[in-house]
Amino acid sequence: MTSGGPPTLDDVAREANVSRSTASRAINGGERVSPEAQAAVDDAVARLGYTPNRAARSLVTRRTDSIALVVPEPDTLVLTDPFLTGVLRGVTDGIAGTDLQLVLLLNRADEAPGRIARYLGSGHVDGAIVASHHRRDQLEAALTHAQLPGVFVGRPFGDATHHYVDVDNIAGARMATQRLVGRGCHRIATITGPLDMSAGIDRFQAWRDTLGEAGLPADAYVEGDFTAVGAAAAAGRLLDAHPDVDAIFAASDLMAEGVLRTLSSRGRRVPDDVAVVGFDDLGVAQHTTPRLTTIHNPVIQTTMAATATLLGLLAGAPVPTAPQIFQPYLVEGESA
Repeated sequence: MTSGGPPTLDDVAREANVSRSTASRAINGGERVSPEAQAAVDDAVARLGYTPNRAARSLVTRRTDSIALVVPEPDTLVLTDPFLTGVLRGVTDGIAGTDLQLVLLLNRADEAPGRIARYLGSGHVDGAIVASHHRRDQLEAALTHAQLPGVFVGRPFGDATHHYVDVDNIAGARMATQRLVGRGCHRIATITGPLDMSAGIDRFQAWRDTLGEAGLPADAYVEGDFTAVGAAAAAGRLLDAHPDVDAIFAASDLMAEGVLRTLSSRGRRVPDDVAVVGFDDLGVAQHTTPRLTTIHNPVIQTTMAATATLLGLLAGAPVPTAPQIFQPYLVEGESA
């Protein structure tokens, strides 16, 4: 029998005929609890429909039952970028069936630097998944200082001890550039991603190396920001500086969409005058005109792998120590 209202820990202890402290230990992991007492408490919890109080439980276990998804980008970008929405879906799918709560940490406009790092070090979460990080964010150091389990989606900077998952950005950008070389293009440009992000750096380096191996110039490039608006402006600057460009590798499909818009406004036909290849295959490519040729980036799978790794770290289970690298592949469209 309960004391009235929702069942309490005292009710569970009374029903199981054990002390309150034994009931608490049994509910919070079973440390120093006999098998008989554990079974009695489990049975009492099931019969009474007892739900532990999270705040009280955290005092015992020193766990919050929460993990953070850290995306150091403005909220407007998170809501519009298919890569970031794919990351969010991968994490939520990855924690399905658990009792974990997800805390989403974004950059706020004009905020003082270090807010996210301070939050991660304050004990509010048990671990973190970090995506779309920039070199300036220094989140690797923040996780290390906080001694917080963490997994990066994308190669981190600096400290090689952090777990991470990633797509093979070098292989994907090489495929994209080779597709344009194989088409017979001779003046192949790129709109890069931000060059303070590992994905931007790797895709740019692979484009440059592939052109060098083909004996083609690699001087036609402009840094982009992984947005369609930014890439449209960057494509205008690129065409002004290099009017003989006959192909463009855009380091994301959102940027490729902006490139297509600029080419159309300037009367350049795709692919007849300028061929275009993107990167991501997260829905944008199917809705462009012409349909975009792109590189498939398995974002949801990589993020689910990152989530599984973090859950393993929190449980003290063996996890992969080497980076988990997923392979991209070319998706044919009509733009190249």
